[in-house]
Amino acid sequence: MKTALVTGAWGFVGRHMTHALRERGWDVATCDLANPEHPVDALDVFAHADRVFDLVVHAAALAPHRAAIDRRPANMAYNLQLDAAMFDWALRSGQRRVLYLSSSAVYPIGFQDGAEPWALHETNTDSAHGIMPDAGYGWTKLTGEKMAAAAVEDGIGLAVHVVRPFSGYGEDQGEDWPFGAFIGRARRREDPFQIWGDGSQVRDWIHISDVVAGALAVVDADVREPVNLCTGRGVSMHDLARMICRETGYDPFLEFLVHAPTGVAYRVGDPDRLHGIYRPRVTLEEGVARAVRAAVTA
Repeated sequence: MKTALVTGAWGFVGRHMTHALRERGWDVATCDLANPEHPVDALDVFAHADRVFDLVVHAAALAPHRAAIDRRPANMAYNLQLDAAMFDWALRSGQRRVLYLSSSAVYPIGFQDGAEPWALHETNTDSAHGIMPDAGYGWTKLTGEKMAAAAVEDGIGLAVHVVRPFSGYGEDQGEDWPFGAFIGRARRREDPFQIWGDGSQVRDWIHISDVVAGALAVVDADVREPVNLCTGRGVSMHDLARMICRETGYDPFLEFLVHAPTGVAYRVGDPDRLHGIYRPRVTLEEGVARAVRAAVTA
């Protein structure tokens, strides 16, 4: 039986990744301080564990949502510590394969100002000038990718797969993220319906099942270069809110909180590299319908 360790297993991506691996028949160990029944700090695992896994999925990160990215810069230090400790442990303990959950936040914000719709390609981080990722979180993930490259260079037989999820969403996403917040507001039939920013911010929404399946397809195909987990389709916050409200069956007044954290204007990925190994299967319309149905029955 194949074995895996999933860090951050209590988080949105981590718990779906854990479920998917177990569905495949893997023996999965997990760690997460947020687990109320069995809190385990990933840093403790990296300091003491010597078990070798077939796959280490590193999804642990402290509060990777917009409010924290903009308002809690100190999280950067902890997330860097997590990544450094993980790669050090992977080399020291002889791990075979690591799946590193990076982020679309690594891309230069100059490509995302909305002046020109730009499909972000994996090579857009390679420029020698003008690299300015999205806030401290983007710098953290870009540094994590550099750590991954160094670990591969220093290690003997260590494979590292880097994936860059765009705006992942799903039925059980928390309200710290826009999609989860919109579903919660619709479930409560809030009127006015609040949207951070002016609603024009465009994102590439990809269902969590496709995030997980795409990431595991990267591992299965043994792709050793970064891969976007995206759809290539951009939908604004305003249009997403309207889509969710229509599916819920009400028509609230939309209130735009222009002074709230908003992030970049336009973030859409180029899915060509992903399409070589996997194509997302859940459309945004179907994902919205699933989430609304789940909210009604909750």
